[in-house]
Amino acid sequence: MGEAKRRKKLGILPREKTEDINLPQLDKKAIQEKVRSTLYKYPIIPFIFYGAAILILIGGLFYVFKSFNIA
Repeated sequence: MGEAKRRKKLGILPREKTEDINLPQLDKKAIQEKVRSTLYKYPIIPFIFYGAAILILIGGLFYVFKSFNIA
């Protein structure tokens, strides 16, 4: 038995229909301009991110070698 028939049989009001929630629209142009202005203002940021990524990769390799007793 479907939900609508069951609700009718029990005397319950029909279920309220929910409205679709739309995601907010993002202004890509404005976001790109903010990111570019920040990178122009602080040009060291990409080097920090790349350095952190390299350190994480080296740390992961060290962890794998240590845990599996490789080399």
